[in-house]
Amino acid sequence: MANKTFFTYDEQIEKLEKEMKEIAKRDLAISRFELSKEEALAKYVDNEYKTELINELPDGETISFYEQGGEFTDLCAGPHLMSTGKIGAFKIMSVAGAYWRGNSENKMLKRIYAISFPKAKQLEEYLNLLEEAKKRDHRKLGKELRLFELVEEGPGFPFFLPKGMVVYNTLMEYWREVHTRENYVEISTPTILSRHLWETSGHWFHYKENMYTTQIDEQDFAIKPMNCPGGMLVYKMEPRSYRDLPMRVGEIGLVHRHELSGALNGLMRVRCFHQDDAHIFMTKEQIQDEIKDVVRLFDEVYKLFGLSYHVELSTRPEDSMGSDEDWEIATDGLRGALDAIGLDYVVNEGDGAFYGPKIDFHLNDAIGRTWQCGTIQLDMQLPERFELEYTGADGQKHRPVMIHRVVYGSIERFIGIIIEHFAGAFPTWLAPVQAVVIPVSEAHKEYAHKVYEQLKAAGIRAEVDDRNEKMGYRIRENQLKKVPYMLVVGDKEAEAGAVAPRDRKEILKEAMPTEAFIEYIKAEIKERRR
Repeated sequence: MANKTFFTYDEQIEKLEKEMKEIAKRDLAISRFELSKEEALAKYVDNEYKTELINELPDGETISFYEQGGEFTDLCAGPHLMSTGKIGAFKIMSVAGAYWRGNSENKMLKRIYAISFPKAKQLEEYLNLLEEAKKRDHRKLGKELRLFELVEEGPGFPFFLPKGMVVYNTLMEYWREVHTRENYVEISTPTILSRHLWETSGHWFHYKENMYTTQIDEQDFAIKPMNCPGGMLVYKMEPRSYRDLPMRVGEIGLVHRHELSGALNGLMRVRCFHQDDAHIFMTKEQIQDEIKDVVRLFDEVYKLFGLSYHVELSTRPEDSMGSDEDWEIATDGLRGALDAIGLDYVVNEGDGAFYGPKIDFHLNDAIGRTWQCGTIQLDMQLPERFELEYTGADGQKHRPVMIHRVVYGSIERFIGIIIEHFAGAFPTWLAPVQAVVIPVSEAHKEYAHKVYEQLKAAGIRAEVDDRNEKMGYRIRENQLKKVPYMLVVGDKEAEAGAVAPRDRKEILKEAMPTEAFIEYIKAEIKERRR
């Protein structure tokens, strides 16, 4: 029996890449040709996979093929490069099993994932970016920093731990601060509401596949996938006048959406999340001014976190409701506001919500990745469907226009984004633990706890690390925990009522009185420095 040669995974990949490089080097011409359905079937009579694909095409369909240097031909819609020599730097990224057509009842095949760039430098930059992204993975850091957990008992339903709740609540405190300043009021609406409400809003017909439903007293109910319909009911609870408008109403609502298990991704794609909704009810004349104010608010919030952004205007999708006239007015309102502000934007045709056009804010993080977060949606449909009214200056009843808008979007997702943006090293104002006191030895524990009490009394989130471990070990451990300040205390510090701070930015290098440090860190927190 002949000896077989076995190759490791890495050897197989290396061998495959070598062959790919050789093909690229030969600069083989790639040409397109067409066959009829019958001719295509005859060509692949022994290939069950190609035959299946071809048979699904309509009769009379002309089918395109691509030939590579007379050596390889394949069925493909295209397009392709003119020759293999046009392929620049590339790398095989992974190999994975995949069921034919995604059906587990079919055979398991191999799928090879690769990436290509025109130049080797671009490939290198991309690979470095991937490595940096791995280090910043919010799922990894979230577990290491004890922020949240993802458990088998609740797929897509994250568990926030005490330190994660500090981050969450601090974000909410900031949200409430800026929205109170901008004259928003806050409400809370129920999590479960009747089918009738969702039929009125249109969600039952346009969004039902993403909703969790239940029955109460033999009546259909749905767990809310968004806060909007409840906000409509709040508006209708009292008579409204033009003097009440614009009316800015915010809600931090817990919503649930049915996501496929394969789409779940840490905090980035979940099945339940808090949405920082706000609904602004206004007259048509107030549209542009309100949108300008919202854009200004978004800009302030994103700059606080060091997040730049670009803007997209999304227009009417195929699955939508309302008249052409309403959509034109709404789209022109958004476009006019963006033009008046002088904000650059691109038009994303057909990607609006089913009830109105929208402006989306795509954030750029520290390593250049893009995340869609904030959105401004102009809606003339829900006010009509819920028969919202206000009394105008003329004494007549009028229909308000409404803006849906979120700043964070999904708060869970925003936390995931900033974990990766800051690589877990939150700015001091946002950090779960802002300072840790580290006594040099057993003899300094009492003073360390005294400093801790001073910090706590000043509103600083602090801990004492007085474990029976070497000081160097404790310092390294707290560095890994991304704590902004480590306060080392020994004999000198105890005698002087001082601390020896070590900070991530290496700004503070000398021992200082405890009171002076407290004033320093309080100012940093108050100003929300990055």
